[in-house]
Amino acid sequence: MRGAVFVAIAAAIGNFLQGWDNATIAGSVLYIKKEFHLESQPTIEGLIVATSLIGATVITTFSGPVSDWLGRRPMLIISSVLYFLSGLVMLWAPNVYMLLLARLLDGFGIGLAVTLVPVYISETAPPEIRGLLNTLPQFTGSAGMFLSYCMVFGMSLKEAPSWRLMLGVLSIPSIIYFVLAAFYLPESPRWLVSKGKMKEAKKVLQKIRGREDVSGEMALLLEGLDVGGETSIEEYVISADNELAGNQDHAEVKDRIKLYGAEEGQSWVAKPVAGQSTLGMVSRHGSMANRSMLMDPMVTLFGSVHEKLPEMGMGSMRSMLFSNFGSMFNVPENQAKTEQWDEESLQREDDHASDGSGNESDDNLRSPLLHQESNVEKENAGEQLGSVGIGGGWQLAYRKDENNSGGLKRIFLHQEGGGAAASRRGSVLSISGADGPADGELVHAAALVSHSVLRADDITSHHSIGLATEKQPQAQGPSWRDLFEPGVKHALVVGVGLQILQQFSGINGVLYYTPQILEQAGVGVLMSNLGLGSESSSLLISALTTLLMLPSIGVAMRLMDIAGRRWLLLSTLPVLLLTLILLVFGNVVNLGSMAHAIISTVSVIVYFCCFVMGFGPIPNILCSEIFPTRVRGLCIAICALTFWIGDIIVTYSLPVMLNSIGLAGVFSIYAVVCTIAWFFVYFKVPETKGMPLEVITEFFAVGAKQTAESARN
Repeated sequence: MRGAVFVAIAAAIGNFLQGWDNATIAGSVLYIKKEFHLESQPTIEGLIVATSLIGATVITTFSGPVSDWLGRRPMLIISSVLYFLSGLVMLWAPNVYMLLLARLLDGFGIGLAVTLVPVYISETAPPEIRGLLNTLPQFTGSAGMFLSYCMVFGMSLKEAPSWRLMLGVLSIPSIIYFVLAAFYLPESPRWLVSKGKMKEAKKVLQKIRGREDVSGEMALLLEGLDVGGETSIEEYVISADNELAGNQDHAEVKDRIKLYGAEEGQSWVAKPVAGQSTLGMVSRHGSMANRSMLMDPMVTLFGSVHEKLPEMGMGSMRSMLFSNFGSMFNVPENQAKTEQWDEESLQREDDHASDGSGNESDDNLRSPLLHQESNVEKENAGEQLGSVGIGGGWQLAYRKDENNSGGLKRIFLHQEGGGAAASRRGSVLSISGADGPADGELVHAAALVSHSVLRADDITSHHSIGLATEKQPQAQGPSWRDLFEPGVKHALVVGVGLQILQQFSGINGVLYYTPQILEQAGVGVLMSNLGLGSESSSLLISALTTLLMLPSIGVAMRLMDIAGRRWLLLSTLPVLLLTLILLVFGNVVNLGSMAHAIISTVSVIVYFCCFVMGFGPIPNILCSEIFPTRVRGLCIAICALTFWIGDIIVTYSLPVMLNSIGLAGVFSIYAVVCTIAWFFVYFKVPETKGMPLEVITEFFAVGAKQTAESARN
């Protein structure tokens, strides 16, 4: 776990450099305008800022596909070199043309970092803390902005501030980034698996996970190369495999399925059931709580997994899922207890699955089909956390394909009904009737079932499926045809939609020109008693703003894997809208210079703090999670290209808009976009917290088919 955290921090330095550059150009442009006499040429001024965005856009067009071919790590190394070179050229820049060239090189480095760092972190992070680690780029970016604003503010106090020195300092932290990327960052294990480099991928996983046995995750990564096929949602009651079950006659076990785990010695017995799984119910009938015709079935499908978890903290959620679900799945065969199926208890649960009127009982759906853990299992629960499942309460299992003698079906299992219900009662609920608890430990699980890339002999000729993965061939490269698969198309709608709305909510335009916006709002009045000029005052306020953003991002990091991405977006977007309305109000109504300055300053600060909690990091996080491994780089390039094109339009047009329609008109447009964004998130964006990447993409494939069926009906 520590290895994954270190890797994420090191990779996020690329975003630190981006934040540093954003703040530096925002401050230094005040002095660049004076030296090159650009006060009456807002077009050139906008071009100086936007040239880096043009560079980022150009490099992004190639970065995704090239990273799929060359790897994630080499692209991060190239990014650090480009940052370094651009810093040197900006330090020298004798004229506007060389400055534009330096800004172009800087944009190349920014484009690679912003596009690939979230992908790299997502592909190396454990599912339970992936959101936290993928919020690090937002944190380091804001930290870079704060330190840069402090530097620029200090230089602004001199008689002759040097904008070249302000921009050229970028080359120093870029050296640190290069050293870490070149000598300490490993290659993404998912990329290595996609290239058939199984042994290298296994070594990387062992290093960043801090444990020897990673065969389960290796199998998961291999299965991730082929998702989006024919997937069905089934429901099982699962028991540990044991000798008694193996000795029962055929008539008694004909409705049982033997499941195989990816680790050595894992096998279970599963009984197919129906009518109790929340996930299964939603997949068959849609949301029972939300009947809106506008709600995407994808949202309710993902929500069926997460709806019971927000009431719990990260620790309790993890302990519930891992101790209960994991304890059974990790019982070695030679230590497994002799357990029997309690047919009467199962029948009672089936009978109580409805309330007598044909509707499923809510209490039953929220209750796990689990027996009380034994004391031994409770004592060993902590030792088992390192090797439980594939993350987020999910377990990868296999069964033989009854329609294909040599084939396997892969099964993503998720325990049903745990979480809040069990937590509130203080113990694990049990299958019990009037006669007392049944013998044996049973788990009720929903399952995503589809064809496996492995073969049946992989689980019979090897001690573990993880060993079989070392002999798998290299996967085929991405194809443009893959983009037209239903699940991928649906994910692109979500990713591209979020990137467009994020940019046209105005954040980067406000970010680049914060000092000028505050100066125009009269912020110099607030600092006049300190003897600071308007330029230094605006830079100081900008520095304080970015400082306040850091604890806000810290809150977001904590909530990202607990409350979730969707909840954070829906909670922070209304605050963004309110701050924009206040900015419009403060610029339309004459409240006096002091009131105007206070309203503008407070609104900008709150806007930034709420933005970095939700709409700032989450679009990139989601885009790095929702695409299949084989086309992730290609799809990320499309989303990032959308991001940069929107960024260029907003940044380049803002000086012109400020001169034509003023602050009030600009912020009115941004307010309308924030309103549209809230409805888009509510109806279209699913929750992905805690889910392995391969499970997320499988869900998108299933949800896309449901959406198509809903459209036909």
